[in-house]
Amino acid sequence: MPTPEQAPISRFPVPALSEIPSDIRDRLLAVQEKSGFIPNVFLILARRPEEFRAFFAYHDALMDKQGNLTKAEREMIVVATSNANQCQYCVIAHGAILRIRAKNPLIADQVAINYRKADITARQKAMLDFAMKVAFEAYAVGEDDFATLREHDFDQEDAWDIAAIAAFFGMSNRIANVGNMRPNDEFYTLGR
Repeated sequence: MPTPEQAPISRFPVPALSEIPSDIRDRLLAVQEKSGFIPNVFLILARRPEEFRAFFAYHDALMDKQGNLTKAEREMIVVATSNANQCQYCVIAHGAILRIRAKNPLIADQVAINYRKADITARQKAMLDFAMKVAFEAYAVGEDDFATLREHDFDQEDAWDIAAIAAFFGMSNRIANVGNMRPNDEFYTLGR
């Protein structure tokens, strides 16, 4: 059995940087310059350039936009739903981003293990309750769920954002799990 340092980052082939189209390679190198490493998800998805571009265009539209949800709250949705989907890659990677964006070294572990007991606001708990319902019982979402969100100052557009993030990362979690995607070691210590 390979040691963690020797284990492949995916069960699917990962292209060399020299084989990746220049627009994607430029993005990977920019991420590397900013963070000090290239997250494995970028390398793994680069094997299919059109899918890479579509994936990250939607990811960026959901996660980097301005709105009533903070960037940390968006990451909370990813961490909570990814944990429920048992997606190690997304919990570790987005947990690191959550710690950084929330400026709180404890929050990601709390949200991943049990957001209902985490040191977060009632508003954030309502947001995560809705996200979890979207992730696992979208067919049961009803007007009562929207009323609860409104009680916590979330509007229709916020509800859309919460639902879209939960849904998008449900797909991402499944790809990561099927691909046996390994989180970069660097993620484990970021924001601690």
